[in-house]
This record gives sequence, C-alpha cells and structure tokens, in this order.
Amino acid sequence: MYKIKLRFLFIWLLSGFSITAYAIREQKPFLSLSLANKIVTAAMQQCERDGFQVSVAVVDKSGVIRAQVRMDNAGAHTIESSFRKAYTSASLKLPTSKLAQIAAKDSELQGLHHMANNILLLGGGLPIKINGEVVGGIGVGGAPGTSFDETCAEAGLKSMQESK
Repeated sequence: MYKIKLRFLFIWLLSGFSITAYAIREQKPFLSLSLANKIVTAAMQQCERDGFQVSVAVVDKSGVIRAQVRMDNAGAHTIESSFRKAYTSASLKLPTSKLAQIAAKDSELQGLHHMANNILLLGGGLPIKINGEVVGGIGVGGAPGTSFDETCAEAGLKSMQESK
C-alpha cells in the first residue's frame, strides 16, 4: 500500500511540474485585440491630424488581421495595401521601407516581391515588438507618400509606449 501511495505521489508531482513548466513556457508576449485596436486608432488619428485618409491594419505574428480600419474617403485599394504592408513587416520582421531598399539594391533579392501573394515592399509597414520579440505588424496605406504612411505607423507603435 505504501508503494502505491508513493508511486501516486510521484506521478502527481511530475504531472504538476509539467503543467507548471508548460504554463511558464506559454507566457510569451502576444498581440492582444485591445492593443491592436489601440495601435490602429493612434495611427489613424495621426493621419487624420496630417490630413490624410488612409487604411490601417494590424496583424499578429502569423499575419492574421487583429484590427483594421478604413477612414472616410480612403481609397478602396488602401485596405489591401495596409494589410499587405502589415503582413510583410510581421513575416519578414523588418520595416517594409527597409525591405524595399534592400530589394532595390540587390538584383537577387528583387525576387522578394514575388515571394508570397501578400508581400508588399512599399514603405508604411513596421513590425510590432514586445520585449524585443516580433508579435505582429502594422501597415498604413493611402497617404500621399510612403514616408507619411510610415509616420502614421510609427504613431501607432508609439501608443504602445504610452501605456507602459
């Protein structure tokens, strides 16, 4: 009887340890819906202050949309471009303007344009990082120049710092 109780205790302790280890391992940073909405709103407000009608998309690290908005009078094409910029920056873990520069300078890397249907090497996409880990991407499309798109995306990222 003593051996059975000891064996049961041993198994119980091991299973408890695995659950604890699993819980610790799964506490990686992630992009919550509330944070995604906050980022989209801040980027949109920046573009609105600057007088631009845009679309803003935020995706998670897998490239799935967490939040997206199309401002009044923003072109229909801006929905797709904002998503693709967010997807590109999340999946390749770099700003889309930097990726565009890299591809323009190296003929071998120009193939990045055709790597996947959702890749868009055009400024306005930035990776979203939490504790140094890429958890998603933001993309802005529709301002009269990619540097303006990127300024709005930066405002979205800045909103993350303001909540800390």
